[in-house]
Amino acid sequence: MTIYSQHPNRGKLQILATYEGQTGTTSVTVTSVADASLVSPIVDALNRISALATVPVSLRDLRTDRFARYPHTHLAALTDQSARTDLLKGSHSLWYEYVMWLLHGALADLDSALEGVPAPVRTAIEAELEIEAGELCDALVEFSEGPTKPEAEVRRYWDFEFPFVAFEGGTPALSREMRETLDLLEEGITAERRESAVTDLRLLLAAHAQAAGGQARLEVGQLEIFDEPEFVKGYYLVVNAPRPDGRTGDWRIEIGYWEPDDPDEEECTSATGETVLFCELSARPTLSQLATVLNQNSEQLAAWATTPAGERLAGTPFVVSKSFT
Repeated sequence: MTIYSQHPNRGKLQILATYEGQTGTTSVTVTSVADASLVSPIVDALNRISALATVPVSLRDLRTDRFARYPHTHLAALTDQSARTDLLKGSHSLWYEYVMWLLHGALADLDSALEGVPAPVRTAIEAELEIEAGELCDALVEFSEGPTKPEAEVRRYWDFEFPFVAFEGGTPALSREMRETLDLLEEGITAERRESAVTDLRLLLAAHAQAAGGQARLEVGQLEIFDEPEFVKGYYLVVNAPRPDGRTGDWRIEIGYWEPDDPDEEECTSATGETVLFCELSARPTLSQLATVLNQNSEQLAAWATTPAGERLAGTPFVVSKSFT
């Protein structure tokens, strides 16, 4: 529905809301903030909230047929704090629940960004979210049932399949590629298996969020976290969640090593990853267990790589299922 930006004006920074309306593209001032350092986090969070809330209701759910649509119940979370916990409870689909996880995080980031601003600024931002959610809800009802109020009262237009939001390049989760990848993972599975897969995905997302250092790479489409610590030459760690399509059935911790494709080359320009060992977990790990292995691997990875089969990776509950050293 809306793109947010900042604009200097008379010694302050205005937060602008730009949207498509009756007169075309329109920009209005949401509020003004004197401290420039406070504005960017607010604008960033607002853009993510707008995109994450709007894109799912602007697309057809193509997993089963060409007429199904995604839920819109998440819009309540834009204006109701108590509704935010519901964003992390559903099991509609891997893609939709992934987007809900990100929306929950964007709303939390907006709360944090608003902590240092004056009360009138917070009030103005809250009012903006009410307008955004209200206009979108009205548009969705009109899309399904016909006009519910005079056209003159419509402030922001919404176009199914063409949402006016900022997300390309900034929110890969909303891309068609990500949606198709996650849809393919759950093709043909039962509702119970989907619910379990969504739980696994949320655990993977939470573990990545707690990984220190910011080096661990989240590969949502592969349901894995890949970490190659900067100071551990040659080794890498992979945390895999089970694939709902059955290609992998258990959680798995893998340690690998990069073997140079040309051992005689002075500076290695290409290498192939070789598994050193792996731990197959008989049950879903806890968040603290995954966070521990991700946060200790920069110091322990080389030592862990020498762990024999049947023994635990030091400081973790994970037992080596097979070692290739």
